[in-house]
Amino acid sequence: MDAAHATVARPAGSVDLLVDLASPDMAKVDALIVERMQSPVPVIPALADHLIAAGGKRLRPLLSVAAARLAGARDDACLKLAAAVEFIHTATLLHDDVVDGSQLRRGKVAAHLIWGAPSSVLVGDFLFSRAFELMVDAGSMAALGVLAKASRVIAEGEVLQLTRAHELNLGQDMYLEIISAKTAELFAAAAEAGAISAGAPLAKCQALRDYGMKLGIAFQLADDALDYDGAAEALGKNPGDDFREGKATLPLLLAIERTGPSETKFWERTVAHRDQTDLDFRRAQDLVSRTGALDATLNLAADYAGAAKKALSGFAGPWRTALEDLADFAVSRSA
Repeated sequence: MDAAHATVARPAGSVDLLVDLASPDMAKVDALIVERMQSPVPVIPALADHLIAAGGKRLRPLLSVAAARLAGARDDACLKLAAAVEFIHTATLLHDDVVDGSQLRRGKVAAHLIWGAPSSVLVGDFLFSRAFELMVDAGSMAALGVLAKASRVIAEGEVLQLTRAHELNLGQDMYLEIISAKTAELFAAAAEAGAISAGAPLAKCQALRDYGMKLGIAFQLADDALDYDGAAEALGKNPGDDFREGKATLPLLLAIERTGPSETKFWERTVAHRDQTDLDFRRAQDLVSRTGALDATLNLAADYAGAAKKALSGFAGPWRTALEDLADFAVSRSA
């Protein structure tokens, strides 16, 4: 899949059907999350709750529940895995915010600015540990293997991004490799683990993993586009954070490629050296939009969302419809 120039029609999508279908299950997952983030060390539940209670769509645990139900699950075996997935995700957010020096997360002051970086990192480690306890409690070695591998791949993706993040000539293939590891892998593992918990055959487990991977790539592409297009109120974070941190995301990479030598000095100063003024982000936004880089990124996201929907061709019913809607929503959302 390549980023193209032309704008294409993109379905709006929605999470409403998925949220409605999963509501009884997610109430139990939320109760598990609250129960398992408790600790006699007061700062741990306080810091964890600061991020977890801030909301978010819980897309990854929703994906575990939906995959299990779509694959025919009638019991609650998927719930502990769904809670584990949310803990893994929350732990990575806590670590990422420290690494990136982020100011906001889900519309709230980032935890490391309140409790300090050491506490944020260590509470992230606590949540990883809780995730593995939940996986063991779920009683599926296969699901444990999938989520354990995902934890390793995510860490590799984060380190890869850290070492390559400021390269102005980073290729699209490398960019996709990074986001596949750091973001899409958990979507894929969440769906696959849910299917495994339902006792689904290998082909259906693989199909749901493929759906999750394509969905995760679409989600991250859209997220990277939003950083150059969204308002802080909608994003729950500061627009322009990726630019200020010098992250080579696809909208930026395409803009750099398409502006050519005329803007080389601007990109080198602001991205490679992170020597920025207050007006530089507005100029970068204008260049990303004017070159079609924003639309191209969203078009590519829509391609991946379409591929995600095709992966569900062997399934039927309302859960499939809900997951198809989710794939479109991943691209069309404003936050």
